[in-house]
Amino acid sequence: MTIVGGFDVHRQQITFDYIDTDSGEVRRGKITPATRQRLRSWLNDLPSTSGAFALEGCTGWRFVTEELRAVGMDAHVAEPADTAALRGPKKRAKTDQLDARHLRELLQAASIPESWIPPVHVLEARCRVRLYKTLVDQRTSWRQRIQAQLFHHGVPVIAGLLTVEGRTRLATADVSPAAREVLDVALCMIDAINAQLQPLHAEIVGFARHQPGCRALMAHYGIGSLTAVAIWAELGDCRRFSSSADAVRHTGLDITVHSSDSKRGRGRLARQGPPVLRWALFEAAKCAARPHAPDHPYYQTTRDRLGATRATLSVARKLARRCHHTLRALGDDAWAAPA
Repeated sequence: MTIVGGFDVHRQQITFDYIDTDSGEVRRGKITPATRQRLRSWLNDLPSTSGAFALEGCTGWRFVTEELRAVGMDAHVAEPADTAALRGPKKRAKTDQLDARHLRELLQAASIPESWIPPVHVLEARCRVRLYKTLVDQRTSWRQRIQAQLFHHGVPVIAGLLTVEGRTRLATADVSPAAREVLDVALCMIDAINAQLQPLHAEIVGFARHQPGCRALMAHYGIGSLTAVAIWAELGDCRRFSSSADAVRHTGLDITVHSSDSKRGRGRLARQGPPVLRWALFEAAKCAARPHAPDHPYYQTTRDRLGATRATLSVARKLARRCHHTLRALGDDAWAAPA
């Protein structure tokens, strides 16, 4: 007996649709609540653990694939946008049950748009990098809130807020009592975030120094320890891309074209890939503004013609292509666990 099925994963329930390929019997239903323990119990009650299930690459796919593999079943993670495109023109209401059946039918026809399922150490590194980026964004938000309060009270811009001199000037700024409370809370939040960032940054840097793929990426000018881990974890196994152009498309740095079925005009970034990946490539590409950078002549020519931002984006796309070729050439070693 072999089972082929599809899961539609939601926070409250997992809708399933599977078929016994021997008898042709189809079963449908819901697994509630959508927790690891409940899914494990449901899988153990199946008449057979020989087969495969497909699910979309949405939040929650990790624990589902781990439980499927634990019982010996194959897990297939489908790319959501490509899966929706394969559904064809919408002629009736979209429901969870139809989504589960659609995934099951694609799996039966061997036409699932497969997404890469990273090893555990890649998932852990990706989680840490995203946490780091979130903390940095929150720190920036608190600094902007301080400057906004100062401007609201007519206080000149204070450069270097986190330095001793900057904090001294901030303490003597002429603001209202409520605004002073906002400034004090913002500084406490910034200090708390910095306390969390320091050990996290050290852990990410240590990982980069011992992982072969990250060390190879750091050979490219502008890519440091932090951005190397971000690019390595978010770009994924480059062997699944047919060309470096597909890798650029995965980053979301490619330029859109006009489409009659959407309101987005041509000439804008697609922004379809991981945001952390775009951030890391853009930060690395900023180094091309240095006079001794290998890409500086190209950056300077593009900047004079289109501006600094577009020049940096152009260099970022070049870096994405180089990273694709570097990781692809390493093969399995690119994704080996750090020594």
